[in-house]
Amino acid sequence: MRIVLAGSTGVIGRRLEPILTAQGHEVIGLARNGPVAVDVLDRDAVAAAVRDARPDVVMHQLTSLSTGDFAANARLRRTGTRNLVDAALAAGVRRIVAQSIAWAYEPGAEPATEETPLDLGAPEPRQTSVGGAAALESAVQEAPEWVVLRYGTLYGPGTWYARDGLMAQFAAAGKIPADADVSSLLHIDDAVDAAVAALEWPVGVVNVCDDEPAAASQWVPAFCAAANVPAPAATEGERHGWARGASNHYARTHLGWNPAYPSWRQGFVTL
Repeated sequence: MRIVLAGSTGVIGRRLEPILTAQGHEVIGLARNGPVAVDVLDRDAVAAAVRDARPDVVMHQLTSLSTGDFAANARLRRTGTRNLVDAALAAGVRRIVAQSIAWAYEPGAEPATEETPLDLGAPEPRQTSVGGAAALESAVQEAPEWVVLRYGTLYGPGTWYARDGLMAQFAAAGKIPADADVSSLLHIDDAVDAAVAALEWPVGVVNVCDDEPAAASQWVPAFCAAANVPAPAATEGERHGWARGASNHYARTHLGWNPAYPSWRQGFVTL
């Protein structure tokens, strides 16, 4: 297949491109500083790049997280995705695979499934991230075939949660709480594996995360130990209702996806 990979120089894209190429796909990478230099916020430039590439599939792995500016990332998800989807539809692309997030669900007691509604009524600053993800997913679903990958919190080399990553720096400064909030984590290699598999997955939304949603009081000390920084003391209090984690039951049971790192307990050793 001919695949336009938007975000080809990002933490997922730069791992994904050689794997797709090795499988025999022809990959056209789009990024601000990539093989095809395109700013996805430039509607005309995106339209021209996708038209010229003549892809069978568009894969959306775009983020804007290097500076920690969540508003900029949400803008990319809204405007950049809109531009990319419109370009894909105009070029006759049938399938779009896009990354989203697994922590945008409404409050609840159990890990969220794909049927759980998004937390569209969340207050700021959470509303910025949830709204951006919702806009991305809505746009992608206009394609004849689509898969939305709701990734858990990414960790591993090149991510924020790496030995030399932003969160290791925050942890060293005592700025990461070890509280009751629950997260579902995902090793970067498993995120890439799911993106490759999604080329053949049926239409729909998929939670892509490990098997063990965990409170920060559990996983943050383990992350700090792996990153060789001091761990914070556990803090008391109830979790935020939305900090519930996500279930990967559908991906495992119905799609046959098996993460190489089924728990952060195993994955953190790769930091």
